[in-house]
Amino acid sequence: MNSKEIIEVLDSYIKDPKCELEFNKDYELVLAVMLSAQTTDKRVNAVTKELFKEYDTLGKLNKLNIEEIEQKIKSIGMYKQKARHFKKIVEALSKIGYVPNDREYLEKLSGIGRKSANVVLAVLYNEPCIAVDTHVTRVSKRLGLADENDDVLKIEKKLMNFFPKENWIKIHYELVLFGRYFCLAKKPLCKDCKFKEICTYKKSSN
Repeated sequence: MNSKEIIEVLDSYIKDPKCELEFNKDYELVLAVMLSAQTTDKRVNAVTKELFKEYDTLGKLNKLNIEEIEQKIKSIGMYKQKARHFKKIVEALSKIGYVPNDREYLEKLSGIGRKSANVVLAVLYNEPCIAVDTHVTRVSKRLGLADENDDVLKIEKKLMNFFPKENWIKIHYELVLFGRYFCLAKKPLCKDCKFKEICTYKKSSN
């Protein structure tokens, strides 16, 4: 399949491609993205909905100490480490009062790497980016868009070379959601999958 054909198939599966993390303010997205590492968006949304409602400004969040943050996010995986990241991000953003459209700045924030920065830039500023998470990695390898031993940066570059730039943001969302709801890590929904002809997982499981 060429890029156009793959886009058409993904379009048929994902009717409303978008980030599933819930937020109302720019800094809320940054914090939610950090918290979402190795945790479901659903779990993060459940926690941040109450947290951001109670502490609805950077100033209020900045008054929380690490122990208080830990209690607020305790149901999220790796909450102790994430509480430290949370505190540092809030302190940094409180100094300027907004989330800048600046990759270098974002990647210097505690707990924010290239993948997370890509999500923030795409969602907040519509910057053409492809964030490679576990879902994108899995789907890319199964569809032959990346090799089994490729790291996330190599996968990102291959996807950017394969798909037209104007589709990068949408493709990122669609690959994430296709992996989350169809091309599962365990027991993927292969029976009627429209990618059966090119899928390496399907071939290896026959």
